[in-house]
Amino acid sequence: MTLAVMAEQSIDQLCVNTIRTLSIDAVQKANSGHPGAPMGMAPVVYTLWLKELNYDPKDPMHPNRDRFVLSCGHASMLLYSILHLAGVSNIDAHDQPAPGEAVSLDDIKNFRQVDGRCPGHPEYKWTTGVETTTGPLGQGYANSVGMAIAGQWLAKHFNREGFELFNYNVYALGGDGCMMEGITSEAASMAGFLRLPNLCWIYDSNRITIEGHTDLTFGEDVGTRFMAYGWEVIRVPDANDLERVGQALKMFKNHHDRPTLIIVDSHIAYGSPNKHDTAGAHGEPLGEEEVKLTKRNLGFPEDKSFYIPDGVTEHLRSAMAERGGKSRDQWQKMFADYKTKYPELHAELSCLLKRELPAGWDKGLPTFPADAKGLATRESSAKVLNALAANYPWLIGGAADLAPSTKTRLTFDGAGDFNATNYGGRNFHFGIREHAMAAVLNGMAASKIRPYGSGFLIFIDYLKPSLRLSAIMELPVIYVFTHDSIGVGEDGPTHQPIEQLASLRAMPGIITIRPADANEVVEAWKVTAQVKHEPVVLALTRQALPTLDRTKYASAAGLAQGAYILHDAPGGKPDYILIATGSEVALALGAAEELAREGMNGRVVSMPSWELFAKQDQAYQDKVLPPDVVHRVAVEMGSTFGWERYVGQKGKIIGMHSFGASAPLKDLLKKFHFTQENVVNTVKEMLRK
Repeated sequence: MTLAVMAEQSIDQLCVNTIRTLSIDAVQKANSGHPGAPMGMAPVVYTLWLKELNYDPKDPMHPNRDRFVLSCGHASMLLYSILHLAGVSNIDAHDQPAPGEAVSLDDIKNFRQVDGRCPGHPEYKWTTGVETTTGPLGQGYANSVGMAIAGQWLAKHFNREGFELFNYNVYALGGDGCMMEGITSEAASMAGFLRLPNLCWIYDSNRITIEGHTDLTFGEDVGTRFMAYGWEVIRVPDANDLERVGQALKMFKNHHDRPTLIIVDSHIAYGSPNKHDTAGAHGEPLGEEEVKLTKRNLGFPEDKSFYIPDGVTEHLRSAMAERGGKSRDQWQKMFADYKTKYPELHAELSCLLKRELPAGWDKGLPTFPADAKGLATRESSAKVLNALAANYPWLIGGAADLAPSTKTRLTFDGAGDFNATNYGGRNFHFGIREHAMAAVLNGMAASKIRPYGSGFLIFIDYLKPSLRLSAIMELPVIYVFTHDSIGVGEDGPTHQPIEQLASLRAMPGIITIRPADANEVVEAWKVTAQVKHEPVVLALTRQALPTLDRTKYASAAGLAQGAYILHDAPGGKPDYILIATGSEVALALGAAEELAREGMNGRVVSMPSWELFAKQDQAYQDKVLPPDVVHRVAVEMGSTFGWERYVGQKGKIIGMHSFGASAPLKDLLKKFHFTQENVVNTVKEMLRK
């Protein structure tokens, strides 16, 4: 009976049901996962890949490929199944061809197993064909906005008459959970305002979440909400209607003035008619009996697992090669001709795609003369950023409505603003949408643009989930955070970061740099420009800091090592060591000079980056912080948490043990004991003991 049913199925239906059965078999074998969404959305994803996606499986990193993002990352088997059936080739960590398929059938059989290519949620760079890491709901949708922005910017910057190098579309599939998350609203509002025509979100409206039917929590009209955002909204009443799905996708391509949301109604119960579909949707295998019933209803052999009928892979792969392969070959020829006609732009694009810096990227970076009054590091950063960006054409970004405060606006001629009427601008206005801003930056970085975003350091708590994904994906996003301490002053505890530096340092894969003066800022930007695989956080001050006299103190180039000896005791034999970051370095220097006048000779170490210091060999670390010098004091206007590793059991930490207060800066420094007198007395007491 099953073979007869299979024989009657069209090749399209066979392909759709193969995606379904591969997904339920993988989840069942792993005894973990989410089979519901893959079953419900298999017809939609199949139709997209077969008929519309401009994607060459043999070149999955082709710069002008259409992007497909699975925002509902728990439905990962849907993505792994289509990657296998489409025959996507494998690439290595350097984006070079590697042997084998991106996802083999054996990989699918090892779903959710250690070191496998099919982890529980799609992981960028772990599995070829995964455009971005998803799992936290809404992130994929928001990342896709960044990819669409990148596509528009790349087109404006590089396309020329007869050379349409960039015209790709971005498709993102999500569900009810994605629609409930606040980041989705932020990102959708931004995309609608920018009228991104190359962005298509597909919404799997199956009305199921972990707790049950969405009637429990979610009753809004999503379509009307998106129309208010400025999106085109298309409805497909039945996910199984391949013709209607195909029509909706074509309608998206016919709209050229706004993003598109396709709302697809689906139902995910395919086995027992009495089976509640919440388990299949979220976090539970169907169970062996239900798997058999589902396969019987789909007309597939009940006794075969990971079964792919004859003709399925050939059908999908030939269609994609016909469209995506030909398109890619034409692009390669066009790019070769582009090199002849536009050699400078070709060189730029080649560097961009390899994450390499352009020639002369550090030309004209400023140096700052010694100045007791100095300037805020946000001010010096503005000067360095503008000098750097003038040499670095694809360094682009902006702020979450705080550019006048974070000093991150590019002001040189031709920088311009990125908006709905100018996709070539380099200044972005993300609005008061910190979380979406960081996720959009991730999408831009995954598209090889070098993006930066900025805000106040306190507001990393609004965007930390996206920052965490920057680190997980090893994306070189730049975060410029200002107002980095109680130096904010009168704005008070809500705006004074206390635990934020500690939380950044606790997160793997991030480089945090807190420079002490203008010349350390220059070096911080130099280091940041050269980073390829990590997000970098610059923590900058609102208040002016003295520009240190580098003829008296060590060169700021020491910042590249994370910590360096700024000022030393005679003969390099200190009685004690003061370790400080950012605005507290000048305080430490003043204290050391006062102590020296009283015959106590110390070393001052500027430690702008724990992470960079940890990358140095043990010999260098011991040179800066000799193990036999146990009298150490760390000074930082943030949480003391973590400083124990550098001061040791006999050391002291001058830091914050509470939230801040609202008062002028000078009063706050006295209240919280960030005074030269306190540093001096702390050292004296330590030496007496």
